[in-house]
Amino acid sequence: MAVELAPGLIHHPGWLDRAGRRRLADEIAAVLALAPPFTPRMPKTGKPFSVRMSNAGPLGWVSDVAGYRYQPDHPETGAPWPAMPATVRAAWDALAAGFPAPEACLINLYAPGTRMGLHQDRDEADLSAPVVSLSLGAAAVFRYGGLRRSDPTRSIRLIAGDALVIGGASRLIHHGVDRIIAGGDLLSEAEDPLPDFLPPGGRCNLTLRRVTGSTP
Repeated sequence: MAVELAPGLIHHPGWLDRAGRRRLADEIAAVLALAPPFTPRMPKTGKPFSVRMSNAGPLGWVSDVAGYRYQPDHPETGAPWPAMPATVRAAWDALAAGFPAPEACLINLYAPGTRMGLHQDRDEADLSAPVVSLSLGAAAVFRYGGLRRSDPTRSIRLIAGDALVIGGASRLIHHGVDRIIAGGDLLSEAEDPLPDFLPPGGRCNLTLRRVTGSTP
């Protein structure tokens, strides 16, 4: 049952069932075979992110000393990003109905102990469409706040199969991942094994963004 955490911020617990999770994991594994994970770096400083990532779709998000941007090719191999998986496209059609197809699917890979600080998804040319997120692997503590970084924050737990829609009045809220909780989803690996591309206790988050063109 969907839960509206704030206007336009909607949590869909268990949106993907076990079969859906396994299908999505297989699709992501195929993407990563063509577009290997890379380590983004902070603009200017070049400090590496703790999260590794890849992308699927016409455009992919990258970050390095030159800044944040979307581009049509892998920053290390130079190859075009693989096509967006069918399960991902179906999730967008169901959860962002009425909006044209997304141009980017970010694949964030978290090892135990990694996190992602509070940030806004504001590098897209089209901010009217929502951001849609899907989770695989270990549970995560997701923190969200307001339009200002100083606004109060709240946290929820996202587990494998959960979907999250960040749109409407919440499209530019600050959000991040405080920590990964190995075993925190109450699913044993025998019942719901981790995808092979994740380390023990790891998490994969897919983020679908509309974008509408590359950014400088």
